[in-house]
Amino acid sequence: MSLIDVRPLRTSAHFRRLLVGRTVSVLGGFMTMVTVMYQVWDMTRSTAWTGAVGLAQALPLVVFGLFAGAWADRADRRRTYLVATVGQAACSLLLAVQGFTGHVPVGVVLALVAVQSGFGALGAPAAGVFVPRLLPKDQVAAGLALNQITAQSMMLLGPALAGVLLSWLGIGVCYLLDALSFGLAFYGAFGLPALPPEGEPSRAGLHGVLDGLRFLAGHRVVRGALVTDLAATVLSFPASLFPLVNAERFGGNPRTLGLFLSALAVGGITASALSGALTRLGRPGTVMLCASGTWGVALLLFGLASDPWTGLALLVVAGAADALAVVSRSTLVQTRTPDALLGRVTAAEAIVGQAGPSLGNVRGGLVAGWTSGTVSLVTGGLMCVLAVAAVAVRTPELREAPATAP
Repeated sequence: MSLIDVRPLRTSAHFRRLLVGRTVSVLGGFMTMVTVMYQVWDMTRSTAWTGAVGLAQALPLVVFGLFAGAWADRADRRRTYLVATVGQAACSLLLAVQGFTGHVPVGVVLALVAVQSGFGALGAPAAGVFVPRLLPKDQVAAGLALNQITAQSMMLLGPALAGVLLSWLGIGVCYLLDALSFGLAFYGAFGLPALPPEGEPSRAGLHGVLDGLRFLAGHRVVRGALVTDLAATVLSFPASLFPLVNAERFGGNPRTLGLFLSALAVGGITASALSGALTRLGRPGTVMLCASGTWGVALLLFGLASDPWTGLALLVVAGAADALAVVSRSTLVQTRTPDALLGRVTAAEAIVGQAGPSLGNVRGGLVAGWTSGTVSLVTGGLMCVLAVAAVAVRTPELREAPATAP
C-alpha cells in the first residue's frame, strides 16, 4: 500500500500520546512564530528587528545544541525532555503576560524568544531517542513519516490560525494558547518509562561533544546523510528568492508569493501521506539520494518556469521530495547511531536542519544580487544535483544502506 504506514499508532500507546502532544505543541509553536514577528514589527516598524527574531531563534540551537546533546546522552531523556517542555511553557506564559500588558522593550521579547529556543535546544536531542526506543526497527521510518506529516500540516494551519486569532483576540491570547499546547506535550511524555542511555553515558562537557563529532566523522552512512542534506539546502534553498522571482516573472502579485511556501508544504504533506510504500521498502539511503536529486531538479526547472501554475507545480514536487528526504535521513540517523550517542547526533542533525536553509537563503540572495533570481535558482539546483551525485558515488554504503544496521 502507498498510503502512510500507521502501524506505529496501533502498536504503541506511548507513541500515540507523544504524537498528539507533539502535534498540538508544533501548532502552538507556529502560532507563536507568527505572533512574535507581528509584535516586533508592530513595536519597531523595522525589518532589522524582525530579522533579529530569526537570529534569536537560531543562535541558541547552534551555540548550545551539541552541548545539550551531550547532556541528553548522560541523563534520563524523558526527564530532560519534561524539564525542557516546562521551560518552554514558562517562556510562553511570560510572553503572554507582556502581550497582555504591552509595556516592555522589544529586547525583552527577543530575550524570551532566545531563552525558549535554548530550552528547545535541550529538549530536541532528548526527544530524538523516543521513536527508535518506542518502536520496532522496521517501524521507525513510519513513525518519522507520521511526525513529518503532522508537523507540515501544522505549518499550514498554524500561521493561518494565528492571523485569525491576532485580529480577534490579540497577541496575549496567542502566546497563552502556545503555553497551553506545551501542557499536552508534557502529558504525551509524562507516561513514558525512564529512558537512560543504553551503553556508556556521554563524558561531561567538551569531551562528550568531541566524542559525538568523532562518531559523525567516522560513520560514513550517517555522515553522508547529513552532507546530503547540507548539499540540498545550502546550495539550492529557494525561500529568499521567492519575492524576487515573483516580481521578475509573475508581476509581483502578493497572492502568488503567498502560494509559493504553501506549495512546498502541500507537496510535503502529500508525499508524507503517500509514503507507505517507501517507508516499507527499507532502503532509506536510496530514497534520500533520489529525493534530494529530485529537489534540485525541481528547483532548477522552477527557475526556468514562466507560467505561475507550472512554477507552483514544480514547488509541490520539490516539497514532496524534501519531505521524503527528511524522513529517510532521520531514519538513517536514528537507526544507525548507537543509543548512547543519539542525543549528540540528533543535535547535530537539528543544527544542520537549522543552518542549511539559513546559509542557503544567504547564498541564493547573494547570487541573485550579482546576477538574477533565475540564475541563482538554476545554478543552485544544478549544483545540488551534482553534489548529491558526488555523495552517492563516494559513499556506496549510503546507496546500499538498509533501514536497520547489519
